Amino acid sequence: MSVLAYTLLIVAVAAERLVELVVSKRHAAWALASGGREFGRGHYPYMVALHTALLVGCLAEVWLLDRPFLPVLGWTMLALVAASQALRWWCVTTLGRRWNTLVIVVPGLPLVDRGPYRWLKHPNYLAVVVEGFALPLVHSAWLTALTFTLLNFVLLAVRIRVEDAALAEATA
Repeated sequence: MSVLAYTLLIVAVAAERLVELVVSKRHAAWALASGGREFGRGHYPYMVALHTALLVGCLAEVWLLDRPFLPVLGWTMLALVAASQALRWWCVTTLGRRWNTLVIVVPGLPLVDRGPYRWLKHPNYLAVVVEGFALPLVHSAWLTALTFTLLNFVLLAVRIRVEDAALAEATA
């Protein structure tokens, strides 16, 4: 995969993120209009910054440090990126209007226990973790993969605590 093709992949992922934000905004408006309550807004700007830095880091490391494309690693990681996108959108479609990038819980709604939520409590975060190390490694950007993975671990620990507490409060 050429550096140009990798750049186009990162641009496509960035465009997909913009679509997510549009969907999220629409879903958040519905949730709030339905009596939903937002939790843990303080960590959200850090999530946005980290996910933006992932995309920038992928490009910067490949372009500035001349990272090679290693076919066995690159194609394997690209397959994982595709799988993580499929899982992410399975989560979005399973949650429907409840899905957004914020933690907003609408009181009175039961927990979702179908789709990937049948097997995992937080499947969307599995998609984020896999994509976070796989996307940079498509083109050997190992510094970005390592940095994102470590920082994301800290951020997801906060996020999951907030989300679990919000869901526990709403379903109590």
